[in-house]
Amino acid sequence: PPTVKNPNPIYTSHLHRTNHPSMEAQAVKSNLVLILDYGSQYTHLITRRIRSLSIFSLCISGTSSLKSITDLNPSVIILSGGPHSVHAPHAPHAPSFPDGFIEYVEKNGIFVLGICYGLQLIVQKLGGVVGVGEKQEYGRMVVEVVKECGEGLFMGKKVGDKQVVWMSHGDEAVVLPGGFEVVARSEQGGIAAVQDSGRRFYGLQYHPEVTHSPEGMELLRHFLFDICGVTAGWKMEDVMEEEIKVIKSMVGPDDHVICALSGGVDSTVAATLVHKAIGDRLHCIFVDNGLLRYKEQDRVMGTFEKDLHLPVTCVDASVQFLSELKGVTDPEKKRKIIGKEFISVFDAFSHDLEKKLGRKPTYLVQGTLYPDVIESCPPPGSGRTHSHTIKSHHNVGGLPKDMKLKLIEPLKLLFKDEVRELGKILDVPVGFLKRHPFPGPGLAVRIPGDVTQGNALDILRQVDEIFIQAIKDAGIYDEIWQAFAVFLPIKTTGVQGDQRTHSNAVALRAVTSQDGMTADWYYFEHKFLDDVSRKICNSVRGVNRVCLDITSKPPSTIEWE
Repeated sequence: PPTVKNPNPIYTSHLHRTNHPSMEAQAVKSNLVLILDYGSQYTHLITRRIRSLSIFSLCISGTSSLKSITDLNPSVIILSGGPHSVHAPHAPHAPSFPDGFIEYVEKNGIFVLGICYGLQLIVQKLGGVVGVGEKQEYGRMVVEVVKECGEGLFMGKKVGDKQVVWMSHGDEAVVLPGGFEVVARSEQGGIAAVQDSGRRFYGLQYHPEVTHSPEGMELLRHFLFDICGVTAGWKMEDVMEEEIKVIKSMVGPDDHVICALSGGVDSTVAATLVHKAIGDRLHCIFVDNGLLRYKEQDRVMGTFEKDLHLPVTCVDASVQFLSELKGVTDPEKKRKIIGKEFISVFDAFSHDLEKKLGRKPTYLVQGTLYPDVIESCPPPGSGRTHSHTIKSHHNVGGLPKDMKLKLIEPLKLLFKDEVRELGKILDVPVGFLKRHPFPGPGLAVRIPGDVTQGNALDILRQVDEIFIQAIKDAGIYDEIWQAFAVFLPIKTTGVQGDQRTHSNAVALRAVTSQDGMTADWYYFEHKFLDDVSRKICNSVRGVNRVCLDITSKPPSTIEWE
C-alpha cells in the first residue's frame, strides 16, 4: 500500500499492524520514542514513564530488523538494560541492534540513550571496551557529577553534585569510544554516565526509570524535552479520535462486528469505542457461565444497557458449564473445559446472528492490551524467533477455525491505566472502570478442586461480597489492585452457638500491584480483619474459619489456580 502522510503522526502511524494504508509509517519525523528491549525487567517501566510525560512510546525487540525500526520513524531510541554481557565468550549470541543501525541514527539525527546494557552496547559497537567490573554494583548507589556541562545529561548540575540511583550491573565500560566523555561516576569510581552530544549518543549505567532513582524521572524529562526537543503532544482524546477513524475505515458499511464481553474493564472499553464508531452494527454477547461473582449478571447487564447503551445479548449457560465441570479437579483441565464451552456458546451466537442478519459477521473485537502484545514476544537472547503475534484473549481462548473473523484490537498499544483514562472519556462509569480484575475462568480458579462440590459457589459468592463491600466501606478499594475470597477444599472444627461444627474454611487475598506482573500482599489493619472475619462467620452458613493469604508474587501467583 502507498505511504500516506497523516495529519496526526504522533499516534496512528505506530498503532496498527495491518496493511491498511492509513496505518503505514510516514516520511515526516514523528515524536515517537522507541525502546529496543534487551530483556531488562524494567523495560516496560521505561515505556510507561515516557507515556506519563504525554509522549508516545513503543517497545520492540532489541533484535528487530533495521526496517522494523526505520518504518516506525522514531525521533529518539532508547536501548534498554538486560541480563546479557557484550564481552563474554558467548558474546556473538548476545542481542544487539541490527547492522546499519549506527549509520541510520547518525544520518537521520536520531538521539540514542543506552541504559545499563544499552550503554555497554553503545560503547562496544562504537569502538570502546567493556569488561568485568572490579566491583559489581547492585541496588542503591550514590553517583557524583564529575564534569560540568553547558548541555547534556546533567545540564545545570555542578561538579560534586550527588544523587541516589539504582544500579544492576557486573560489567562496566573500561575504554570509551572517541568523542565520548564521562559526566558522572559512582562512589566506587565506576562510570555512571557518558555522552557524545555531537553524535547524539548518551548512556546511563543506572536505571532512571525506577522509583529507587528519585531524580531519574527528572533526568528523563530533561533528556527528552530539552536535549531531544520532543514535544508533549500525545493525548488520550487523540487516541480515541484516531481509533474511531481507523475502525470506520476498516469496517465496511455493511459489515457487522461481534464482541464477547466479560464484564471487565478491557472488553467493555473496547466495545464502547467500537460502538461509538459503528453503532448497532456491533453485537455483544455476555455469557453467564455459572462462575460469576455475587449478582454479577444483574450488575454488569445494568451497566451495559442503562449507562453505556450497548447492544448486548445475555446467555445463561450456567447449567451447560457446570455439568461439564462436575467432578473435575485438575486446574488446567478446568480452564480448557471452560474455554471449550465458551467457544460452543460463542459459535451458536454467531450462527444465530448470521441467520438474523442474512450474512456472516466479519470482525471480532478483543480487549487485548499492550502488555499482552509484549508478553507474546520471547526475550532477546532466548534463541527463539521474536514474534509479534497476539496471544489468545483469555475470554475467547481460541475461536472455531471455520469462523474466520478478522480482529479489531483498539486497545493493543495501551496499558491498563491508559485504558481506564480512555474509558472516562467514553463516559464509562468511574465505578466500573475502577473494578478489580476478574479472571476469565471466573470462580473456578478460586475453588481448588471440584467447583460443583456441595454449595461451594454460593458460599464463595457470599464471602467474597462481604469482603469486597467491607473494603469499599473502609475507603481502601482503590488502594488495592485485586481482592477476593477463596473457598478451601477442607473442613475444620469450630464452635458456633455452643455447638461443635465441622464446616468450611475460606481464605481472603488482597494485593497491590502496578500491572499484575508482580504483587505484594496488602497490609490490612487488625481491626478490619477482625470485623470481616466475624461478619463472614456470623453471616455465611457453612463457614467457621477465615484465613488470610500473605504471600507476594513471586513466589505465588495472584490467583490460587
